[in-house]
Amino acid sequence: MNQTRTGQTDAYSLILEAIDIGVFKPGDRLVESDLADRFGVSRTPIREALQRLETQNLLARDGRSLIVASLSHNQMSELYVVRSELEGLAARLAAQHASAEEILVLREMVEADRKLTDDPAALSRANRRFHKQIHLASHNRFLVRQLDLVHRSMALMATTSLAAEGRGEVAMEEHHSIVEAIAKGDQEAAGKALRDHISVAFVTRLKLDSVSSEFE
Repeated sequence: MNQTRTGQTDAYSLILEAIDIGVFKPGDRLVESDLADRFGVSRTPIREALQRLETQNLLARDGRSLIVASLSHNQMSELYVVRSELEGLAARLAAQHASAEEILVLREMVEADRKLTDDPAALSRANRRFHKQIHLASHNRFLVRQLDLVHRSMALMATTSLAAEGRGEVAMEEHHSIVEAIAKGDQEAAGKALRDHISVAFVTRLKLDSVSSEFE
C-alpha cells in the first residue's frame, strides 16, 4: 500500500472511531484543518476520508459544511429491524460454532460489565465489545462485515438506550441469557434471546426520544 493510500485509510479510521465512541456526535461540524491538526494527518487524506464518510451517509451537508449525520425516526426503525435479524442470526450461528474459549470470554464480559451499570458511557463501550464478540463467535465473515456496517450506523444516535434508568441492570441479565443459550448450543433460544434484547433496547430508545422531544 502506498503512503497516500495508507494516510487515507488511517484518516478514515481515526474519524470513524471518533464518531463511534462519541467524540463527534450527530450535528457536530467537521472541519478539514481542525481534523488534520487533531490527528496529525495532512489535509489531503482528511479530505478523502470525509468524502468517503459522506458517501456512506455517516456525514451530511449543512450548507457548505459537513456535519455528523443523524437518523430520522424512520431510519432508526429500519436500522433496528435489520439489526435484530442479523444479530439474531449471529447468536444462532454462535450457538452452533462458538468454541469453549469464546463462551468463556463472553461469560467473563457479562460479569465484568455488571460493574459498569452506573456509567452509561463505559457500559455502552462494553456493550459494543460484547456484541462484537458474539459476531466473531458466529464464525461467518460475511455476517460480521454486515454487522460492522449496522453498528457503524448505530453511532449516529445521540444517546445510548443504556442511559435509561435501570436499563443497564436489565441489559446485563439479557446478556447473561444470551450467553447461556449459546453455551448450551440452543440455536433457537440464542437467536430469540438476542432479538428480544434488541427489541427491548429499541422500545427503551423510543421512550427516551419521546421524553427528550417534549423539551425541544
